[in-house]
Amino acid sequence: MGKVLPRKEMPRRDPQERIRDFNEVATGFTEEEAVYEASRCLQCPKQPCVSACPVGSLIPEFMKLVKEKDFQKAYEKVREMNRIPAISGRVCPQETLCEEACTLAKVGQPVAIGAVERFIADYALKQGMAKEVRPSERGRLKVAVVGSGPAGLTAAAELAARGHEVKVFEALHKPGGVVFYGIPEFRLPKKIVEQEIAVLKEQGVEFEHGVVVGRTVTIKDLFDDGYDGVFVGTGAGTPKFLGLPGENLNYIYSSNEFLTRVNLLKAYSFPLYGTPVKVGSKVVVIGAGNTAMDSSRTAVRMGADEVYIVYRRSRAEMPARKEEVFNAEQEGVQIMLLTSPTRFLGDEKGCVKSVELQQMQLGEPDESGRRRPRPVSGSEFLKDADTVIIAIGNRVNPLIQMTTPGLETSGDEGLIKVDENGQTSIERLYAAGDVVLGEATVIEAMGTGQRAALSMHRKLTGNA
Repeated sequence: MGKVLPRKEMPRRDPQERIRDFNEVATGFTEEEAVYEASRCLQCPKQPCVSACPVGSLIPEFMKLVKEKDFQKAYEKVREMNRIPAISGRVCPQETLCEEACTLAKVGQPVAIGAVERFIADYALKQGMAKEVRPSERGRLKVAVVGSGPAGLTAAAELAARGHEVKVFEALHKPGGVVFYGIPEFRLPKKIVEQEIAVLKEQGVEFEHGVVVGRTVTIKDLFDDGYDGVFVGTGAGTPKFLGLPGENLNYIYSSNEFLTRVNLLKAYSFPLYGTPVKVGSKVVVIGAGNTAMDSSRTAVRMGADEVYIVYRRSRAEMPARKEEVFNAEQEGVQIMLLTSPTRFLGDEKGCVKSVELQQMQLGEPDESGRRRPRPVSGSEFLKDADTVIIAIGNRVNPLIQMTTPGLETSGDEGLIKVDENGQTSIERLYAAGDVVLGEATVIEAMGTGQRAALSMHRKLTGNA
């Protein structure tokens, strides 16, 4: 194999500088850095990185083009399989997917695939290369896409690329779903999401906002309006709560509300924007996934003096990306492991003032494969907090399931049941993303959206 070149890591802004604003933390590769990192790719014949990618990105092929400095063709190659690469290049957990499968990971450090992908997409957007050519044959089928998150955007792009007339129905006033309102500006700038969506609009995808499918219109209404196929990608945006005493006190937020207020409604610019969010001096975040990291790092930027993440297991079981945990700790977030809340205490005004916590110990593995946390008797203690953020996950909104007779669901949370092609129990109705999977990553939602859209195309056009 010869000498293996050392990996180039993504540059980041200094923690003491970046906690003062909401600008992006990771600054991205320069052209020279991207070419260097792409040159590390071994061009493996079996391409294990491609097999590990939920959307099947043609990684060795675009790496070769970057190495040759043919960035236009590299971008075209990326977008053959990935319709929103500037987004996925920032938020995809490459370290547990393509990079973990990279051959170089066995002998040293894998190629920084996500960083190179991000460079290609950003370069194309900045240079005006990100232009989508509309198919010459249009209007083959009329398709409705419900939800504009990663699954919906991917499905819309795949269907439009094959000449179909596509309209995306979105409940909120901005498209993007979780990648717009759920991920902070410092990790995924809204401008990037808007630019990626602009490319889809050039492709011919239409967007209609303020439409709550299941209320404003039903799935039956869409079919009655002449849509040949309907794709549902409504995600999992309903917050889970702990069900503990005192959880309804003031200034206890779900992560959904907290991040939406700050990110989508720009509460960090109050009073310039009219949706304030109160963040006290002592913030406790319950949970240890990426959303908990996003919430804690946002609280730091909103002026909190102390921010604590409370997690009931050990560091080894934390579901957040290692990169995000590292960033949070660099920015001063403190992590309390093997600790779990038991109740919330308030003051005379009904505002939270402290959290009762108890220490935990790990027992036998549960159904997730992680060791089950058990409370340590008599270990309760109080932690002062004037803001609490509950970031323990989300569940699907059951509105479409409740208003679509004959639609089969699975599990206690009402996930939409689909076959291996994304087809639901109703003819011509497909679904993908978190509404099918439960909580998943952006790239997993994209992968299922891609598969369902291509299946819809083949079924409805007879191109088996």
